[in-house]
Amino acid sequence: MIKARLKERLDQCFVEGIEKGFWTDSAADLYSVEEPKQVAHGDFSTNMAMIVAGREKRKPRDVAQQLAGMLSLHKDLVHKVDVAGPGFVNVFINKDEWQKVLYVVCELNENYGPANVGNGKKVLVEFVSANPTGPLSVGHGRQAVLGDAVARLLSETGHEVTREYYYNDAGRQMRVLGESTRARYLELLGLPAEFPEDGYQGRYIRDIAHELVEEKGDTLKDAPDEIPFKEKAEKVIFDDINNTLGRLGIRFDNYYNEHSLYENGHVDEVVNLLRERGLVYDQDGAVWFKTTDFGHDKDRVIIKSSGEPTYRLPDIAYHREKFRRGYDWMVDIFGSDHIATVPDVLAGIKALGYNDEKVTVVIHQFVTLMRDGKQVKMSTRKATFVTVDELLDEVGPDVVRFFFLMRRADSQLEFDLDLATKESQENPVYYVQYGHARLASIAKQAEAKGVKAGNLDAAAVHLLALPEEINMLKAMASYPDLVTNAALALEPHRLIFFLQDLAGQFHSYYNKHRVLSDDQELSRARLWLAEGLRIVFRNGLTLLGLTAPEIM
Repeated sequence: MIKARLKERLDQCFVEGIEKGFWTDSAADLYSVEEPKQVAHGDFSTNMAMIVAGREKRKPRDVAQQLAGMLSLHKDLVHKVDVAGPGFVNVFINKDEWQKVLYVVCELNENYGPANVGNGKKVLVEFVSANPTGPLSVGHGRQAVLGDAVARLLSETGHEVTREYYYNDAGRQMRVLGESTRARYLELLGLPAEFPEDGYQGRYIRDIAHELVEEKGDTLKDAPDEIPFKEKAEKVIFDDINNTLGRLGIRFDNYYNEHSLYENGHVDEVVNLLRERGLVYDQDGAVWFKTTDFGHDKDRVIIKSSGEPTYRLPDIAYHREKFRRGYDWMVDIFGSDHIATVPDVLAGIKALGYNDEKVTVVIHQFVTLMRDGKQVKMSTRKATFVTVDELLDEVGPDVVRFFFLMRRADSQLEFDLDLATKESQENPVYYVQYGHARLASIAKQAEAKGVKAGNLDAAAVHLLALPEEINMLKAMASYPDLVTNAALALEPHRLIFFLQDLAGQFHSYYNKHRVLSDDQELSRARLWLAEGLRIVFRNGLTLLGLTAPEIM
């Protein structure tokens, strides 16, 4: 909006400077417009003078003075221009331009925010990807919410998004799951059973075994292998995972089974292709991938001497299939336990002739649950970890989603259960949602008192002149850019930060100023301000998959 308009004026000044012989076009498209961190530095700041000076071998402040002179002439938009520091040009926007933002917000309503920067670009977002060996832990819960929020942001900004869950229903983990279930099944029948040394603990295994006893009686007591037990456990656990994701409002467009990569020959194809290119070799009975050719410190085993592939190999094959399915951008949401394998997989993609820059990996850190200042380690119901279902039972989906997005993905997350269960403004979720509820209540109060906002016109918006009102209008104006930048950077936490800051501004304003007063014209103007704020809160909360309550 205003930032884009200022950039257009800046571009005009740049061309004008070329025409006047102030500088050449060597700095074209290299300068930017940013929002300063300090209010005293204006509404926007540009580094154009320093970029131009660097290429023209001139003093930055001299260039800045020339630019400031030209920008100052755009009085319909610009109130004041200052030159600061080594050559920054700080721009102060006319107050009435911020007031006009309210027209756009209220007119677009639920459509305020989205921008079609994606232009239909096909994006595959892979997340969760937990194997069906147990209920979702809080670590996978963070990944689920993060991946879903990223997908929502990308969809909102014009990308064609596919949400994909990649899992493995074969391999050693699944065999151990089957053996664990068989041992519990035999125990329930009163028969001797040897539980695997590294078997899956937890009540959920016993519950699955109990279902098998009810369904099959003792007919499986002499089963030759663990397969029927594995199949039953997989189905129950996958249903449980899907139910948990459903409680969070998360859906997937596609489930991709790792086992299919072997059945369809894709894993063997990858090995053969790498052999043809001289990028794998045999040593000590194992097959090695020459990752040193791609700048790594050592080569990596992709097939062990036992003949079993390491996890790098199917991951490379899986990413090859992503490219072959025609995606323009592939986003992987992984836990920090994947950090060591990501470079190897990207090297494999490059080795196969694909552009690894089309793959973006978001690594998230672990979650620590806290209660009474101490870490919560044990679950009382299902396993040796706290499940997402237990968390949802205690605090609900809105709190879970909000808290999981409150920090950058690469930051460790402490989930404070004491804070999460509070219904007060100390709780950041409550604080933001209460902002929306208060705004909805203002409209109802106005209706009850017979106060009508009428048409939004210049007379109304010009009354919104308090510094707090202008600052909230500035925040509302920044919302579309914020959504776009959060989407392209794959950083939904930016939207959480924005909503928290806006809630702080609004609550402070509400506590100091009456929206509805004896001054009918001022009440009318502030009703429109409240409506604009309500729209932005609602759109932001909805975009992140949270509710925007009208009563709290």
